[in-house]
Amino acid sequence: MAILILAAGHSSRMGHEDKLMKDANGTPLLARVIIRAHSTHFPVFVTLPALDHPRAALLRGTDATPIAVPDRSQGMAASIRRGIDGLPDQTPGVMILPGDMPDLTTKDLTHLSRIFENNPGHIIRATTEDGRSGHPVIFPAKLFAQLRRISGDQGARAVVKAHMDRLRQVALPGNHAICDLDTPADWTAWNANWAAWNRVNGT
Repeated sequence: MAILILAAGHSSRMGHEDKLMKDANGTPLLARVIIRAHSTHFPVFVTLPALDHPRAALLRGTDATPIAVPDRSQGMAASIRRGIDGLPDQTPGVMILPGDMPDLTTKDLTHLSRIFENNPGHIIRATTEDGRSGHPVIFPAKLFAQLRRISGDQGARAVVKAHMDRLRQVALPGNHAICDLDTPADWTAWNANWAAWNRVNGT
């Protein structure tokens, strides 16, 4: 299986800051996600606005493979299409993971991968502990052709909807599957939660 991290977006809701380069508890947000994905020992691919974009520096020291998305203005679908095209032949499945999700752990990603290994023809979608749908989502290779045809900024939602009969949802701890950092308000809340956790745990 491969892990495809989507990191070609404009970060427009953060104003003049690039959310993926912003510090997330000591590590740039995108680097935090890449490190955790890399620790699964699956091959990691990262979509970027361009190969010389500043975000590309965050891949150094890892085995992650960058994939340029020159048509990123077409939305998240462009990243997914380019990402699927960049995977090696015979890749049995791909875990699609947005680059702005700080709470997903290596343990979470490994757990989902094991579910996929035992259910290779299924779509595996992470949910919150109380059942709300989120990310990442794993797609089997037999759906790659459909992923190459998606459009717009809804990601692969249409492919999931078309194959509800093969969807398996898997709960992750807390809100790991839906916590993303899109806006300044998201960052303020997330940093406050980390500060509270550190106070309680004496760190």
